[in-house]
Amino acid sequence: MTELRRRMIEDMQLHGLAESTQQSYLRAVRGLVKYYRRPPDQITEAEIRQFFVYLTQTRRLDSSTVAVYLHAIKFFYQKTLARAWPLFELLRVKRSKKLPAVLSRQEVRELLSRVRSPAARMSLTLMYGCGLRVSEALRLRPTDIDSPRMVVCVRNGKGRKDRYVPLSAHTLQRLRAYWRGNHPGNWLFASRQGGGPISPPSVRACLRAALAETKIRKKVSCHTLRHSYATHLLEQGVNVRAIQGLLGHKSIRTTCRYLHLTATGLRAVRESVDELTAGL
Repeated sequence: MTELRRRMIEDMQLHGLAESTQQSYLRAVRGLVKYYRRPPDQITEAEIRQFFVYLTQTRRLDSSTVAVYLHAIKFFYQKTLARAWPLFELLRVKRSKKLPAVLSRQEVRELLSRVRSPAARMSLTLMYGCGLRVSEALRLRPTDIDSPRMVVCVRNGKGRKDRYVPLSAHTLQRLRAYWRGNHPGNWLFASRQGGGPISPPSVRACLRAALAETKIRKKVSCHTLRHSYATHLLEQGVNVRAIQGLLGHKSIRTTCRYLHLTATGLRAVRESVDELTAGL
């Protein structure tokens, strides 16, 4: 590990950034270094400007990906290297407001049934059944499953907040069967290599393999299961404020985007439009 990388990691830890954010920032800075093939402390402000022109105009990366590069590189140069370059006040990324993909309940069942790894399948089931982020699901310990109260304790979620989410009887039954067949130990989804839980990339790979066996043509990720959970709860009439708490959203605006995705809401609008256009 280089001295600069070590210092950046320490700075991110002191700043309280989540482990997943730290890894994303390190990858982004590594991308800058790979592009110029020089240590990052030897790259100039003008070169960073040209790098972002390359990302946006040549590679045409999605705005969310460019935003990660911007936050990471800005953090490294401003915090680790203490360089107050005017460029970082100029750079702005206008985020696109794309609606996430949502699976139907049948699609969720079909997709999960095709996941071969028991640990991956059970963790993905919890992402849907409890609305968990992939990092939250994989960090679960057996003691986080409170079966008498029928809840799951999500510890140190986004924003370093704990929360409780309801656990259905069906999911608890599957968890017990998974436990009897796998005896995972300290981590609910323990890695076969030992020492910790299974990694997000391995679960994503299992999900991609299962998706390839279906006829689902939507752009699906682990987070799609969380989106589907929220949308399906709204369709069942659960209050949006309650869903905000279940998902651990800081802002109600983040939760309200699921209102645009509900089949019941779309059906009601479609029926009204049918009335308006009847006889035309």
